[in-house]
Amino acid sequence: MKLSLITVTFNSAKTINDTIGSVRSQANPNIEYIIIDGGSNDGTLDIIKTNSDLITTWISEPDNGIYEALNKGLDIATGEIVGFLHADDIFANTNILNEIISAFENSDADFLYGDLVYITSRHPFNVIRYWQSGPFLKSSLYRGWMPPHPTVYFKRNLLHRTGLFNTQFKIAADYDWLLRCLTIPELKVYYLPKVMVKMRVGGASNKNIYRIIKKTKEDYRAIKSNKVGGIYTLFYKNFGKLNQFFYQAKEE
Repeated sequence: MKLSLITVTFNSAKTINDTIGSVRSQANPNIEYIIIDGGSNDGTLDIIKTNSDLITTWISEPDNGIYEALNKGLDIATGEIVGFLHADDIFANTNILNEIISAFENSDADFLYGDLVYITSRHPFNVIRYWQSGPFLKSSLYRGWMPPHPTVYFKRNLLHRTGLFNTQFKIAADYDWLLRCLTIPELKVYYLPKVMVKMRVGGASNKNIYRIIKKTKEDYRAIKSNKVGGIYTLFYKNFGKLNQFFYQAKEE
């Protein structure tokens, strides 16, 4: 099975080389690698061009934010499996994509996810938070559970049922999209119980108090529109993550 991997960038020169290098190190060459750039002017494009042998398709043009850029990537993707590796992230080991493809080939899964660790933003990378997802139970959605979006891979034909990211959400479109997927009654979900991605701290949703408040409002809107609970769901979604700071990630 061919896998389409999408990376979205904007002025990511400080981190994109690590991200692309992480893709290059993967054992399975049967991937379509797509980079959607928002019109960077900091040297990001030079790094992309230097790695043109690895990158199947890249686009650089202004956009209206990360979710519009992700949608562009989804429109281009041709693989049976699709996933994302953000410009601040790296794979946990060199065999992750092989394991993802194997899981899809040996199961009837529509949707796969795993575990994630947050790491410090600069070398040496130290783990500061471990997101151990655990097996999927639909009832958990009402308690604010969600898989870490950077570990999610899915069959591309699932988009015919869910649609693309809703760009009316500026921060929580990934949560809304995940809820649209995971509330499909017959969806076949596969949990890969290992750390798949290392994610640098400092994402767009928690840069300042304004964005935290905005994300909270958008999360609540996503919860209500997808009919998975209410204010208690929102409460558990935010405060249920506190134990992630006390887990120890297993070495891969």
